[in-house]
Amino acid sequence: MTSFQSVTLEVPDPTAADAFYNAFGLGPYVRVRASDEPTTGFRGFALSLVVSQPGNVDALIGAALDAGATTLKPATKGFWGYGGVVRAPDGTICKIATSKKKDTGPAARHIDQVALLLGVADVKASKRFYVDRGLAVAKSFGGKYVEFDTPSSAVTLALYPRRALAKDTGVSQEGIGSHRILIGGDAGPFTDPDGFVWEVASV
Repeated sequence: MTSFQSVTLEVPDPTAADAFYNAFGLGPYVRVRASDEPTTGFRGFALSLVVSQPGNVDALIGAALDAGATTLKPATKGFWGYGGVVRAPDGTICKIATSKKKDTGPAARHIDQVALLLGVADVKASKRFYVDRGLAVAKSFGGKYVEFDTPSSAVTLALYPRRALAKDTGVSQEGIGSHRILIGGDAGPFTDPDGFVWEVASV
């Protein structure tokens, strides 16, 4: 079975990005690499942080804003729970949410799960592409969402319709240029139908 192992964000200033992600709590989940590849608008992906209670959402968003992030969607209650969306200084979109509506303990900057959400033109086609390359599907909801089985990674890999992901994170779906993200795995280098680049993961 092919494994998904790492997420590398391409950023203008790796030192500043490292400082931001460590302050935010995402340091163990992402790597950074210098890049000045041109990119404008929506880069087609988001990092989804799942936490256990609303207080943790607020604590993480507060840490991100203190470290230089900007708000895309303020944290609010919804039918599904509680959450908000911020944009890192390098442009990466981060969604922080919980399915709970009430705190059950003191607020903490603790992340339970991180998912890399790839916004794709055709979820079913991209699912076939990845299955053909050896990734195993953990959850699938037709053309709306696919989550892969990624036991070797601290980050979950999922597919989401590009338009829906942009709407969910509060941005326009328009965007051109580099995604500024590299996905590490053991299936060899390739580029998926939406232009996301995979590389052989370094240990």
